[in-house]
Amino acid sequence: MGVRGRDGRGVVLRRGIPEGAEGQVAGLYWEAFGRKLEAALGPAEKGRAFLAAHLHHDRGIAVLDDEGRVVGVAGYNLGGRALTGGSAWDVLSAYGVLRGVPRLVLLALFTRTAAKGELVMDGICVAEEHRGSGIGGMLLREVIAVAAEHACSRIRLDVIDVNPRARALYERHGFSAVRTQQTPFLRGLMGFGAVTTMHRPLPTEVADE
Repeated sequence: MGVRGRDGRGVVLRRGIPEGAEGQVAGLYWEAFGRKLEAALGPAEKGRAFLAAHLHHDRGIAVLDDEGRVVGVAGYNLGGRALTGGSAWDVLSAYGVLRGVPRLVLLALFTRTAAKGELVMDGICVAEEHRGSGIGGMLLREVIAVAAEHACSRIRLDVIDVNPRARALYERHGFSAVRTQQTPFLRGLMGFGAVTTMHRPLPTEVADE
């Protein structure tokens, strides 16, 4: 699937993270979520390396520019596997026991397990120079298609209070807020003070196709 980016160049959507593009994907994730991830996986260079080393390639959707660079990515959790991975042992191996244990506690705050019949979004990131060109919507539509093909009854995601642009994108694509959890204790550490959970149901006739 191809569209024209804001600069007039073509971009192409593909399922799966291309081999060799792990660093690009990790860079986009850190650009989008680095403030939230810094305390758990920082410093930035080490955090990006950790993400790149532990991606599940088949749980991502990528948008490539005409030079083959990843300029947008969406991750999802389905069947117990998400785009971003790494076990407790991986964290301890990378950061050491003394520094790794507190990081595991913080990472647990981000863990979202998909229930039966549910796909959980793992984030959408678009390179700054391509924002506003429709790539976010293209990625989200493809995630919805993946969920339908796997007979999911709904998609779930969390959006933080300091990202109204993302929330507006989700609402335009049929997501509705179901609850908001206030997290003032995380504002100083991670930059946000509330997390809203949103759902998008999939009609039975679509989910069963």
